[in-house]
Amino acid sequence: MKEKVKKMPKGGLGQLTIPIIAVALLVIFNLIRDPGFFSISITHNNYGNAVLAGNLISIINGASELAILAIGMTLVTAATKGQDISVGAAAAIAGSVFVKVLKSGADITGGTVILAFISACIVAMIFGTFNGTLVAVFNIQPMIATLILYTCGRSIAYWINGGATPTVTSPIINAIGSFAPGIPIPMPVIIVIIVTVLFKLLFHFTSLEILTQSVGINQSAAKLNGINTTFIKLLSFILLGLCVSVAGIIGVSRLGLINHETLLLDVEMDAILAVAIGGNSLGGGKFKISGSIIGAYVIQMLTITLYAMKVSSTDVKAYKAIVIVLLVVIGSPVIKERFEKLMKKRKAAVKGGEAA
Repeated sequence: MKEKVKKMPKGGLGQLTIPIIAVALLVIFNLIRDPGFFSISITHNNYGNAVLAGNLISIINGASELAILAIGMTLVTAATKGQDISVGAAAAIAGSVFVKVLKSGADITGGTVILAFISACIVAMIFGTFNGTLVAVFNIQPMIATLILYTCGRSIAYWINGGATPTVTSPIINAIGSFAPGIPIPMPVIIVIIVTVLFKLLFHFTSLEILTQSVGINQSAAKLNGINTTFIKLLSFILLGLCVSVAGIIGVSRLGLINHETLLLDVEMDAILAVAIGGNSLGGGKFKISGSIIGAYVIQMLTITLYAMKVSSTDVKAYKAIVIVLLVVIGSPVIKERFEKLMKKRKAAVKGGEAA
């Protein structure tokens, strides 16, 4: 029993090994390639505010939507042993609702923005409930269930604003998508921190984390222990819907308009990969939100690195795919198991040598 207790912390650390190694390798590579790659400077934006600038700021800022989506995707993956491939389309719907409510009034005030935010969250959570019901109640495989919204979601977003791509100009919207006056850190980064803290508090003051892991590890055993597995699965999709709405609102605020065709396009695969790179099993069970967030920054750092190396936008996806496949394979259970066996053999050989 004592040995098991001692090994538990190592398991948690091991789950973050791959994303931490990935970050370290990218940092070392960029420092060798360009010693000033991570330098940070203070500049003034178009509104005359002093803000932080540099590749590092671009990385943590550019990955904001992905990091938030990865948090929700982690819960769905852990609880259902599957992934939601409709998050980009759902974000387009949430963004369209956000813009629709903003444009309903004569002026965009703080109250209008709050109302638009709440409306977008409610709509995204409703669609999350739809996906969750298909999975939790009707036992449809998550990717198949969410394929419905993936297929038609952007069309729904198109209908909400009558096929138009209306712009939203307001100091509040500009602040949400870029910098708030007097704050040199990008607002999307601050939003990521807020969302992360809220989820950490949720896990701390409730049993959601352990319940989600229990359902993902062994659903039958969870049921025997009185856990409502249907509710836990449904709740994971609802919380993902909340994350989707926040990501969609950030995306709209960055551009100052809603484009249902391009908003967070192809983000689904990046969100799934962020979960995998973060050391979380795509087969459900134990998870670490922090790992998925690091995974999102790994993907963004890789993207910024490739652009800094003058790689064309058409080739970036191919290079990203190669590197990400390598990271996922290295972190796969098969490689981990073989590595552990190799380490055990080495320890046994060392002990044998010492005994001799």
